[in-house]
Amino acid sequence: MRRPQASALHGADGSSRRKARRIAAGLPCLALFLVLAACTGTPGPPAPGTNPAAAGTPPGAAVASSAPPATESAGTAPVHAPPAVQERLELQLDTPWAAVFLPDGTAVISERGTALLKAVRDGAATTLGKVPDVAPAGEGGLLGLALSPHFEADHSLYAYTTTREDNRVVRLTVERGADGSLTLGRPQTVFTGIPKAGTHNGGRIRFGPDGFLYVGTGDAQRREQAQDPAALGGKILRLTPDGAPAPGNPFGNAVYSLGHRNVQGLAWDEAGRLWATEFGPDVDDELNLILPGANYGWPDVTGAPHRAGFEDAKVVWPSTRESSPSGLEISGGTAYLGALRGERLWTVPLKGTDAGQPVAYFTGQYGRIRDVIRAPNGSLWMLTNGKNPDFALILRIPQ
Repeated sequence: MRRPQASALHGADGSSRRKARRIAAGLPCLALFLVLAACTGTPGPPAPGTNPAAAGTPPGAAVASSAPPATESAGTAPVHAPPAVQERLELQLDTPWAAVFLPDGTAVISERGTALLKAVRDGAATTLGKVPDVAPAGEGGLLGLALSPHFEADHSLYAYTTTREDNRVVRLTVERGADGSLTLGRPQTVFTGIPKAGTHNGGRIRFGPDGFLYVGTGDAQRREQAQDPAALGGKILRLTPDGAPAPGNPFGNAVYSLGHRNVQGLAWDEAGRLWATEFGPDVDDELNLILPGANYGWPDVTGAPHRAGFEDAKVVWPSTRESSPSGLEISGGTAYLGALRGERLWTVPLKGTDAGQPVAYFTGQYGRIRDVIRAPNGSLWMLTNGKNPDFALILRIPQ
């Protein structure tokens, strides 16, 4: 069942705001306060070098009640430089879904509907190859990508694909010739049997710091699967590079966590904790801290209802119009989430196992954001989705 829509949290009370103003008035540099206002959505001139299109947290966003309420109001959040666009790459992409970076900095991008892999070097995209046996339909097609942690030795690129029978994970080789050109090998099937449907296919894959492959799946419109630890739908899976259940998995099979509706993003913080983004139904998009064997509630609950036996989300967006969070990256203690329906970049400060108040940037400026990826040089790439042609934005982020 769906949980009733939660109300938004609005930060500190009036006395806290008055205290914040007194503190700000005593600062030796007024510019510091103006930077603070620009980062949190309070009216004020943008800091030098920041993007003036940054937008603050709308009323629809709320920190889940499982996490302590954010202690900073719009006038007292930590001072930092907001993300700013450095470059826009007009790559002429067709519904891109995911990207990874080769060791030399070349980006490889998947296109959901064409099943093509595009290689981006020096600001230009070329076709690396087409992944065979992909059957694009609805939200399915060529989806997530993951680079082997031993790529220099095995040249392996993993892809999550929709076929006529199922969703599956395949492994391909990417070889560089003497002339510097890249060639794509034929896929080798690694893991099969993930349920498919027109929607709720999941699709994000990523290698964790433990060297195992994590796979986010959807319930494939069969809600009951999400609560069944023997089913693959509505789960995060944990696999060896060859597709076997990873040692130590909590249920003795491939399943790492359950009770998910449609996992869309996976990322690890600096302490090695796994976080994931997930689509809600018409309420309660989520940012979750993933624990082995934990149950995240779908379809019985959504968000953070404090129900025994279920793990609360750390951040809940009660209105899916504000988010629909897809790709996820974590850098410098901040989670960066691309929003599809919300058409913005969300940032969420992380402190240990807690998450703070979300702040939005670029609202409505670039359309749907499908993926957010950190490049080897520390910049952040955002892939738009549905512009046709789509493009990539390179962001400068706080270090």
